[in-house]
Amino acid sequence: MKVVVVGGSGHIGTYLVPKLVRAGHKVISITRGQSKPYKEDTAWGEVEQIILDRTKEPDGEFERKIAALNADVVVDLINFTLGDTMSMAEALKKTNLSHYLFCSSIWAHGRATTMPVIEDQAKFPLEEYGIQKAKSEEYLHNLYRQEGFPETVIMPGQISGPGWVIMNPTANHDYWIFDKIRRGQEIALPNFGMETLHHVHADDVAQVFFNSITHRKAALGESFHAVGDESITLLGYAQAMYRYFGQEENITFLPWEEWCGYTKDKDYIDRTYYHIVRSGYFSIEKGKRLIEYSPRHALLETVEESVAYMVEHKWFEK
Repeated sequence: MKVVVVGGSGHIGTYLVPKLVRAGHKVISITRGQSKPYKEDTAWGEVEQIILDRTKEPDGEFERKIAALNADVVVDLINFTLGDTMSMAEALKKTNLSHYLFCSSIWAHGRATTMPVIEDQAKFPLEEYGIQKAKSEEYLHNLYRQEGFPETVIMPGQISGPGWVIMNPTANHDYWIFDKIRRGQEIALPNFGMETLHHVHADDVAQVFFNSITHRKAALGESFHAVGDESITLLGYAQAMYRYFGQEENITFLPWEEWCGYTKDKDYIDRTYYHIVRSGYFSIEKGKRLIEYSPRHALLETVEESVAYMVEHKWFEK
């Protein structure tokens, strides 16, 4: 089959594209041409690379160019608005498409209430990113039910892996937190550190996309969480990192307002707020049942692989 991966050199595409090549598919990777995959792989030598930037194309033109490739499968990893989703679906309706896979997010759920969170429960997203993802999911599922549009929605958690900044124990992307832990210095967690994160290795997210393609009939019209087997509290995460670096635990807790004053960086405060206000533990039982999803990476192994990369590449010596 011909498979187009939009955003092919990103976190997910880095692992998904080689899987598709090795399965015998003809793969076209769509990127802005600004970055390389995070992991080298000889399979990339067999991939057709096309440079396209959705933000620089006239309205609808990006989607028309994707449709003109006449792919059997389109994997859309960088679609963030309902408008773009509608435009893409309309363009692909006029082709011989057999499967459209849309990358959503666990953020589409909003605040966790009952746990484990399942894919199909009512969603109450908190901010524009989650709202747009939830609206796109609803639109695509309605299109499948009403017109048979062949879609599947994948909802990743905190995507982690070697080569980029992952979510740290204070629920933001300040990677210097790991350096403080490495040195045995004190870190401050908001509240009691009981909020949760649900990391997932990018390779396992790619597995959910790949398995949805290979189990097409079972995947059509469905949403699947792409997370690991377990979530972790901020406290548990911080404790594990001190152990990893062979340091004594050195953790303090601050009420939210005090933690904000302590942290000061508004970007990190905003990121932390939107991650911990959701928290949650997201079920993967539907993925296991319908598409044989089986995470290969344990949560702490995923985090440790990412942090080891930071140390090896001297991120903390810059």
